[in-house]
Amino acid sequence: MHRAAGPVFRVVRKMAASRAEPQVLVQYLVLRKDLSQAPFSWPAGALVAQACHAATAALHIHRDHPDTAAYLQELGRMRKVVLEAPDETTLKELAETLQQKNIDHMLWLEQPENIPTCIALRPYPKEEVNQYLKKFRLFK
Repeated sequence: MHRAAGPVFRVVRKMAASRAEPQVLVQYLVLRKDLSQAPFSWPAGALVAQACHAATAALHIHRDHPDTAAYLQELGRMRKVVLEAPDETTLKELAETLQQKNIDHMLWLEQPENIPTCIALRPYPKEEVNQYLKKFRLFK
């Protein structure tokens, strides 16, 4: 049985100098674009599955974080942004940067080949992670 999400949209509040500003939580995914091209030529469904695996894993691993809990409270209002990394090297460099900056994420490895395919961050206010993702464009 399907259960509809409630009408209230929960946001995280960040204190500004004079007032509280609501911040929408977003889950960012960075998917390898080269996997859709020769010589790999993975079908669209396989790429979508990789992003789904990474997103689900990141939500599960960080399920006890308050931002993740707030994000999951309103299923009908979840926001995801899927960006593209040109290749494996760029994806791994991003994973290393996120690790160094203590940004919670999941680097999904397709098994059994151990191929890095996608990075999913746990839900964040976009202002907290924009600086690490601004060089990536929307996945096409």
